[in-house]
Amino acid sequence: MSVIYINPYAFYDTDAQAYISAVETADGQGLEDGVKNAINSFVLGCKADGIWSAIKASCILAGARTLSGALVPLVGPTPTNNNFVSGDYNRKTGLVGNGSTKSLDTNQNNNTAPQDSSHNSVYISTLGTGVILSIIAASTASNGSNTLQPPVCRNRSSVAFSLTAVAGFYGSSRSNSSNFLVRNGGTTSTASIASQTPFNAIMRLFGSDFVSGTHRVPFYSVGESLDIALLDARVTALITAYAAAIP
Repeated sequence: MSVIYINPYAFYDTDAQAYISAVETADGQGLEDGVKNAINSFVLGCKADGIWSAIKASCILAGARTLSGALVPLVGPTPTNNNFVSGDYNRKTGLVGNGSTKSLDTNQNNNTAPQDSSHNSVYISTLGTGVILSIIAASTASNGSNTLQPPVCRNRSSVAFSLTAVAGFYGSSRSNSSNFLVRNGGTTSTASIASQTPFNAIMRLFGSDFVSGTHRVPFYSVGESLDIALLDARVTALITAYAAAIP
């Protein structure tokens, strides 16, 4: 009886396949089928929603078996690891900051996207402690800042918009000069804040300027404007699928 070999990636999206292969190479071992299927569904879903091309830098900081695998970029540049070690990483819940010495440079400059086309997002699996804890930012209060920093956020402006500190998806997206949308706690709000010339700095996860976050984060993205509610749904589904697929 002949044996028929079926390529396990045969029905995967090409971008999802490339990412999975890179993570498995970094890990030195394969991922569970459930994890791979969740990645494929996320990429296909983002493409179907029309938001994939707006994501210019992103990491899924979960799912991979090792920290090295988690730092493989889903899209865009490889982030620079500033002092994180394997003990800071959890496959289901992501990477945790220490509030001082640990951060992740996305190597995506805040001024890369147009002034009036910008988004950034993170998923927080566990909230850190403290009053102001930066999740992702290019500066925290300069003109043209771009930051998710509960209890506030900014998108191409020094003016802050208030957020509620809850676990889950956080994101903002600006598509015009007069306002931007904020997604937090499953609700989208409009921040009527005018844009400014983008601050020239690399978007940094867990720290910028004088603040550093202690949240646990399994996902971030930076890029151009997109439907932030659709991204929320895709990221939340991805993290939920990981929780079910990882022992």
